[in-house]
Amino acid sequence: MSDQTGAVAELVEQLGRLPGIGRKSAERLAFHLLRVSESEALALAEAIRRVRQDVRYCETCFNLSEADTCALCSDTSRDTTKLCVVEQPRDLMSLEQSGVFKGLYHVLLGRVAPLEGIGPDQLTIEALVDRVRTGNFTEIIMATNPTVEGDGTSLYISNLLSEFPVEITRLARGITAGSVLEYANREMIADALTGRQKL
Repeated sequence: MSDQTGAVAELVEQLGRLPGIGRKSAERLAFHLLRVSESEALALAEAIRRVRQDVRYCETCFNLSEADTCALCSDTSRDTTKLCVVEQPRDLMSLEQSGVFKGLYHVLLGRVAPLEGIGPDQLTIEALVDRVRTGNFTEIIMATNPTVEGDGTSLYISNLLSEFPVEITRLARGITAGSVLEYANREMIADALTGRQKL
């Protein structure tokens, strides 16, 4: 493909900018788009155009939405006493696919990462504190990723919310059901031991 120029080379270059797509994958995708029907290729282009023009952040929880308020915030059957805090909309989607949590969400749009120049003021933390102040939440579930930055973000938010009469919890971690201790890594075992529960 290196000898290609013009539109095909441009398509490969643009596809190669997508996360997880290397040069070879970009070439395969480009050739696939050249082989499919014109309507199929244009449907992809239209979907990309629509998502860029129509999708924005929910004014309440900062999930992705095509309206001012997302479908989850508009759903009157959700438990309005529980609020699950996540880093990104894709984290919300993962939790929602489990079908277990029926409360509301708040998307931070990142995590506090001082080494990357990301401070609390660049996230939606202030909006979260306002929601807790004016809402009727009894539990805030910190569902940030189990990383140094995710845990730091969780701790920072927990300190901010400590003045409110809400229980602050975090997702359980450690050894998953059906796994064998022998194959668990050190971090999983450490989490399982520190987060142990009474029988």
